[in-house]
Amino acid sequence: MKITTWNVNSLTARLQHVLDWTAANPVDVLCLQELKLTDDKFPLEVLQAAGYGHCAVFGQKTYNGVAIMSRQALHDVVKNITGFADQHSRVIAATLDGPGGELRLVNGYFVNGQAPGTEKFEYKMSWLRGLRDYLRAELERHPRLALVGDFNIAPEDRDSWDPEGLRETIHHTTEERDHFRKLITLGLCDSFRLFEQPEKSFSWWDYRMLGYQKNRGLRIDHILVSEALKAQVKACTIDRAPRKWKQPSDHAPVTVEL
Repeated sequence: MKITTWNVNSLTARLQHVLDWTAANPVDVLCLQELKLTDDKFPLEVLQAAGYGHCAVFGQKTYNGVAIMSRQALHDVVKNITGFADQHSRVIAATLDGPGGELRLVNGYFVNGQAPGTEKFEYKMSWLRGLRDYLRAELERHPRLALVGDFNIAPEDRDSWDPEGLRETIHHTTEERDHFRKLITLGLCDSFRLFEQPEKSFSWWDYRMLGYQKNRGLRIDHILVSEALKAQVKACTIDRAPRKWKQPSDHAPVTVEL
């Protein structure tokens, strides 16, 4: 089974990219972030025709929005973080059959946070606390769990093109990285780091200042798997190719193979 996470930065703008990429990479499950559309605008019939007969969608006009597209049935769908009041569409979870049994999949578009010291940063901190409490309970019910999405956190210096120059700026702060480590201590592991990876492996590049061309990127899109899934992880890769396409998302798809 292959599961991909991809922040498409508007599904309306990037629908053809999704269709082209999945035609060449027929993954079993595709988790999308930043749909930037309401549920009624989700191109369900088009994606079903592309082989994704089961879609769980949690949209929002103009901002946010997450979806799980699957080739097999999804059940027990839950939207947003249980126990954390939030007006934004940021999290969707579902269960599906995977290698070795049921797999709980949690797809999140994590809060950006803007800058340390702002209200948006405080919202990010409280959101991350709420997420951790939610995941602790989810892991008790679903030992076979994967947390995927755009985390908006570069967890280590090697996940940033300029770790010194950007130290303690957004995505790089001690507080954000501490939250990432606390997710790991719940019993999750970073599937990308289970394997030797090329240096300067990033999943996001700024549109400005030739960010992609100069490889001035960040690795902020992650797939964390529970201990019960860790032994089944065969590979985890970032596909940079779509970032070269015309009018691309600023993020690249990340895929784990179980």
